[in-house]
Amino acid sequence: MELFLAMLPLLLYYIIFNLYKLGYQKKDQCCYMLSYECHKAAEDQKLDPRSSARIISRNKNLGIEEYKFLLKTTVSSGIGEETYIPKNIVEGREESATLMDEISEMDDILFDTVDKLFAKTGVSPSEINIIVSTVSLFSPAPSLTARVINRYKMREDIKAFNLSGMGCSASAVAIDLVKQLFKTHKNSFAIVMSTESMSSHWYPGKDKSMMLSNILFRTGGCSILLTNNRDWKNKALMELTCSVRTHIGSNDEAYNSCFQAEDDLGINGFRLNKDLPKAGAKALTMNLRVLLPKVLPLSEVLRYQISYYRNKIMKRPTPKDGGPGLDIKSGIDHFCVHPGGRAIIDEAGQSLALNDYDLEPARMTLYRFGNTSSGGLWYVLGYMEAKKRLKKGDRILMISLGAGFKCNNCVWKVLKDMEDTNVWKNCIDQYPPKTLANSFSKILASISDESVNFTSLEDYLP
Repeated sequence: MELFLAMLPLLLYYIIFNLYKLGYQKKDQCCYMLSYECHKAAEDQKLDPRSSARIISRNKNLGIEEYKFLLKTTVSSGIGEETYIPKNIVEGREESATLMDEISEMDDILFDTVDKLFAKTGVSPSEINIIVSTVSLFSPAPSLTARVINRYKMREDIKAFNLSGMGCSASAVAIDLVKQLFKTHKNSFAIVMSTESMSSHWYPGKDKSMMLSNILFRTGGCSILLTNNRDWKNKALMELTCSVRTHIGSNDEAYNSCFQAEDDLGINGFRLNKDLPKAGAKALTMNLRVLLPKVLPLSEVLRYQISYYRNKIMKRPTPKDGGPGLDIKSGIDHFCVHPGGRAIIDEAGQSLALNDYDLEPARMTLYRFGNTSSGGLWYVLGYMEAKKRLKKGDRILMISLGAGFKCNNCVWKVLKDMEDTNVWKNCIDQYPPKTLANSFSKILASISDESVNFTSLEDYLP
């Protein structure tokens, strides 16, 4: 007993020391977002209805049924008439893209956004300690990060990472990677560059599940500047408070729902099948089970647990389309949903019981810029900022879904009122429009038989 009492102060000291150490380490782990810049392509890359008609007419593999499917899907896709495509497709070379076409597309996006980051924040290229690129379908040698390092003459000890094949959720993966690296790299700056190579991945075949990618995916991208230096907190826009990654690739349906493959004619494409919305909902549900208890008030979590077990004991049925059961808005103010397509946005909204106001940023981003893959989330954030929705203290849930199948979500806390119109400059006042009507709806309505001459589809436009 005497020995125990003698050792007790040492034991208490050990416990207190470790608790203090744990608290200090947690306090020291921070990730601030200083700025982000989205890319807007040149006006001559805009895919207006007539340009779209010319591209459709160039595909000689399409028959009457494929034309009907393409037009019907375009009309109901939620995509507008001011999105952007790569230069080689505008020039009619979608089936003969070169390596230089891909490199030029990447250079335009990456250099434009990184230039703006340095100009806006005053951070020097020589101060960057970590750089990450997320481009799924293009992995050149030297790498894309090497091209950026060479252009800006960055430091020799910079840590460079190139994430490929990660799909539309890759930007959230990169953010989480930087957060982990910040634990061992103190007072560092990191750049995340999120985009996709579209120039050599336009599908010229007739497989309907692969034609969807032509309708949804467009040119765009974003670069984000992050730091864990607390001296920069007063200049930061947001702070990362939580990130959770979920991968359900072990499920065959989910794994095959979004897949790069060859069609029956041997033409490469990206297949999006009917299981995609279901896979997205499943991955999102699994992710939120881990994430929400970390960000919602304890009172709301306890209320949900009591309600859940009460209903289980009394054998009450779970209400359909009622969301997850938790009051998510008790801890989240804004929802940055991946603009992957109308079905994806609607499925996310139904799963979380979100209203039209919550989903407006994602729907308008899809309409104005299309699905820009891993860069899409930042256009949604830009819409919220341009609409002056983001106020100091607000919390934003970023929801990203991607091939694999993955759901990677993160929560940001707004550190100051955000009011920059960014990439939405000169057009934000036009959104949301009164109608999302598509010019091809009139053509679709006129199709009753094979009398329509699709080789001159442009002539049918108003």
